Amino acid sequence: MRDWLAGWIAAVQDLEIWSTPWAEVSRPAVAVWVAFYLAFLVYAATNASGFLFIDSANLVVHEGGHLLFGWLGRTLGLWGGTIFQWLVPLLLAAYFFVQRQTTAFAFSLFFFFENWLYTATYMADARAMVLPLVTTGDPDFVEHDWNTIFTSLGVLPYDTTIAGVVRFGGWCGMIGIIGWLIWRAAGARQSSEHV
Repeated sequence: MRDWLAGWIAAVQDLEIWSTPWAEVSRPAVAVWVAFYLAFLVYAATNASGFLFIDSANLVVHEGGHLLFGWLGRTLGLWGGTIFQWLVPLLLAAYFFVQRQTTAFAFSLFFFFENWLYTATYMADARAMVLPLVTTGDPDFVEHDWNTIFTSLGVLPYDTTIAGVVRFGGWCGMIGIIGWLIWRAAGARQSSEHV
């Protein structure tokens, strides 16, 4: 088993992608992107509703996930909304990582982590169930995803604690991506100055 794992790790390390440089981003472009991300963070931090403008798009992807994963059974159909909602920006980030597209990778990963805020709002409502629910099916059979999930896992009393951890992770991820973009741009400038 260890030989197989060591071989797999060596194969990944030998991939050409690790030697492919990231696309350079001009200083003005980095400044505009960082300003956009910081403005979004201020908007998110001051929004009391927990539903940001981008979450309308996230909601569409979430509901599509229920339909897509619903073909694989009730449990995956229930979890599929959040799985798909997180998977779409993560797969976009993975694509742009392979393509070494700096700003597109940062954008996709930033909004992957923003999805955590939206999910945390939904999780925190699992007991209270005051948020309006959206469904693509019969409205008489609508259920609160996280109430059902947390109840089945036996953690419903901890909904707000779990949501707090997820929300914290989302904030850390978004801030980390801004830091990465600045670091990446600074590193690219330094290496071009030394050439």
